[in-house]
Amino acid sequence: MGTADEQIRVSTRVKRQLEQRQREDESYNDVLERVLEEDTESDFYDGFGILSDEDAARIREQQKESKKGRKERMRQLDKDI
Repeated sequence: MGTADEQIRVSTRVKRQLEQRQREDESYNDVLERVLEEDTESDFYDGFGILSDEDAARIREQQKESKKGRKERMRQLDKDI
């Protein structure tokens, strides 16, 4: 972990994304170094833990509703044939 030589300004959105990627006891600089290093590597776990439980539940529910809608449309098409 290095010391900060410079300061940079980031938007609230970028700061929030850094905080979501931040591991315990990591500084923002540590997060940026890790993310920039990972940029060239593919990691299976990329993206895990980014969503809150509420967001994940909402997305699962939307997927479930979309699937029901697709099945219903397929049934309707089958009846029309």
